[in-house]
Amino acid sequence: SWSGIIGLMHLPRLLLIDDDRSIARALSLALRNAYMVDIAGDGEVAMAQATGKQYAAIILDLNLPGLSGLEVCRHMRDAGLDCPILVLTGESEVITKITLLDAGANDYLTKPFSLGELKARLRALLRNQRPLRHLPRRLSVDGLLLDRRTHTVTRDGSSIRLRRKEFALLECLMEHAGSVVTRSALVRHGWQGAEQPWTNTVDVHIKYLRDKLDRPFDRPLIQTVHGLGYRLNAEPPATDK
Repeated sequence: SWSGIIGLMHLPRLLLIDDDRSIARALSLALRNAYMVDIAGDGEVAMAQATGKQYAAIILDLNLPGLSGLEVCRHMRDAGLDCPILVLTGESEVITKITLLDAGANDYLTKPFSLGELKARLRALLRNQRPLRHLPRRLSVDGLLLDRRTHTVTRDGSSIRLRRKEFALLECLMEHAGSVVTRSALVRHGWQGAEQPWTNTVDVHIKYLRDKLDRPFDRPLIQTVHGLGYRLNAEPPATDK
């Protein structure tokens, strides 16, 4: 019916990247009541599809032929794709998780997983999407300048190169300058709704951020508030649209 077709047109569209056709088909059928699902069987096809359509989220299997899932994730972020990426992986080592985050993944599920958990992670990722156009372009805090559009950061005029997750954590700290930001709040901001904070992930990325942001300068800005989280020791941010 026309009403059914119109209803489908308003469903969020997902890109499912998995070379196992039976798994991809099963997941697509399981998700079809809530999403429109496109399927890609390898990284090259996925890259072409992702740049040609607007997706609400991407589900990416880590083990792909040709380009690995990790490489696909990096290429998509380098190409400017900013929709949430949920990685499916059979690996559970902490170093692998941190590598996934640095590559631009928002969340991951370790196989085997339940369909209910997959749906919950997707809902969380989509719920936490914040359109960039509704945010001020720049944040300025005590010599720090962060530009969301160009993805650049300077301190006292010196350029500071940050990875994607470091940039996201600094953005959150600057938005709440002078106030304590909990680890769970940093996870929600940097990883867009991951249900469970990964082991030491926030602390590891804060260390990276301090090495670049504080260590080369006379006055450190990032303070640890034991048992709570972190605080940027500065006045609340000035914004520039």
